[in-house]
Amino acid sequence: MRKFLLSVFAGAILAPALVLAAGNTTNDSFARAKKMLGQVYEDHRITLYCGAEYDAQGNITLPEGFITPKHEKRAAKIEWEHVVPAENFGRAFEEWREGSPECVDNRGKAFKGRKCAEKVNAEYRHMQADMYNLYPAIGAVNAMRSNFNYQMLPSEPPSFGSCEMKIVGSKAEPPARARGQIARSYFYMQDAYPRYKMSRQQEQLMGAWDKMYPVDQWECTRAKRIEAMQGNENKFVKEPCEAAKMW
Repeated sequence: MRKFLLSVFAGAILAPALVLAAGNTTNDSFARAKKMLGQVYEDHRITLYCGAEYDAQGNITLPEGFITPKHEKRAAKIEWEHVVPAENFGRAFEEWREGSPECVDNRGKAFKGRKCAEKVNAEYRHMQADMYNLYPAIGAVNAMRSNFNYQMLPSEPPSFGSCEMKIVGSKAEPPARARGQIARSYFYMQDAYPRYKMSRQQEQLMGAWDKMYPVDQWECTRAKRIEAMQGNENKFVKEPCEAAKMW
């Protein structure tokens, strides 16, 4: 009996650490992740950056005064934005950088990048499909944000009219409404996947945003739903939600 209790106690100590450190291991399909996110957002169809409403088919009601300097055709629908861009963690994989013997098209031409990493590497596919890192965005905003790092751009005007998202050169400043969620997604991805590391500058910015923009009820609800579907937790959201009694 004593041996059994010791075993249970040891498991209780070790299990939380294992859970907290684990990323997505249950779904390696980006397409399936997007379908599941439709359920997560079923009663909160609001885009991350611009706060635009959309319907069950992903059709957007653009906010009054919204404009886009590029990609006008992509403004009508939502797209699922990787807050930590796929390229930013994808370059940690050899298949992305250099290709693989398995990455040859039907004409015999070798390819690399996202397509190769997705074909060959299951770990990459799990990272790409991790729902904690995916948010609905107006397609045109997602396209213009590209893989740019976040940075404060105080002297620049908004790039999308009434939506306060700013994109200048290769930098992006999200509206205040999105910064806390972004920060806690970045910390989660770094903690859950040892391959991914933020730069020191990016980590400092995310630390500031995490403190300045605390969790709200929707962020807590979203994380709780994803945990139930994906099978792992985001402690950077869950712990403050529990402390605020919003879990």
